Amino acid sequence: MPGAYSRRALLGALGAFGASAALAACKGDTGFPPDSGSAASPTSSAGGGGLLAARASSGTGSASPTPPPTRTVHAATGQVQVPAAPRRVVVLGTAELDSALTLGFTPVGAARPAFDSGLPDYYPTGWLSPVAHVGVVGAPDLAAIKRLRPDVILSSRSVDGARYQQLSAIAPTVLTESTGASWKQDFQLHTQALNAQSVADAITSAYQDHVREVTAGLGGSGSTRKQQISLIRFVQDQNPSVVAAHSFPGSLLADVQLGRPDAQNAQTETVALPATDKLDAVDGTTIFYSTSGDPAKAHTDEVLNSDAWKNLSAVKAGRAYAVDDQLWNQGVGYLGSDLILAQLRRYLGG
Repeated sequence: MPGAYSRRALLGALGAFGASAALAACKGDTGFPPDSGSAASPTSSAGGGGLLAARASSGTGSASPTPPPTRTVHAATGQVQVPAAPRRVVVLGTAELDSALTLGFTPVGAARPAFDSGLPDYYPTGWLSPVAHVGVVGAPDLAAIKRLRPDVILSSRSVDGARYQQLSAIAPTVLTESTGASWKQDFQLHTQALNAQSVADAITSAYQDHVREVTAGLGGSGSTRKQQISLIRFVQDQNPSVVAAHSFPGSLLADVQLGRPDAQNAQTETVALPATDKLDAVDGTTIFYSTSGDPAKAHTDEVLNSDAWKNLSAVKAGRAYAVDDQLWNQGVGYLGSDLILAQLRRYLGG
């Protein structure tokens, strides 16, 4: 996998937009949750705007003088009673990890993606060092989770629905229905579970500012719609696929009003990649592709070395870019999205 993003790179990407809007939205407490030390520390000295400034200048929403012992959250499984001021959070997916860190919480435990040796590495150095690994996404280690004594567990029904009763026996478990394209709605449920609405409001406002800035930097919606952005994903032990509209990265392209090839506008998460001798359907003005796992076992090498790939107009023009799968397909959340938006502006010439 590509190397980790440096703290400086992340702070620069997130601090480049929305400072005034984010700061104007943040009028509350300036603290962080008691167990969010490594997430709070980089922001306290960043001095910039954007999402990190929004986090640093907002409260967690749990500073009322006499908070109730529990709160009711309406999750995919129904009503769940969660602590009014959660301190020990376990996250079982990358979307939940991004949400927790965005909201100022350092989880006590997190599940890693199946083909990665660790958690996504696009966060600033030190943010994840206190986080214990609790197995793989979709196959968490329940005993390891229990040893961490969490007071809230975050996941999705599509990933951990079959384990809901077991997880709920450990701690209140809040599941979204799914993950990916629904990331903005899922973030709001994570916000409710962590009682961090003031931070969330500033984050979403800053994101909207960034979208407007990137769209304008690319010439406005009249210009972005004329582009044809192709997204291809290679996953170990699976057939290659096109990332379609109903997906996390697909939603980001839609927010910036970037055009897609017709086949990629399908309201599905992925579309099967055509045979290597029939790749014209995935051509575009720009192609972004990523690999999860071993490139040889994911067919990346096979496709990229084919004549059909080399003859695509985007490839001939030098506009086919390898991007980090941990970020583009697993960085499901506001921190991940803002780094992707910054990369879109850079790659597309804004």
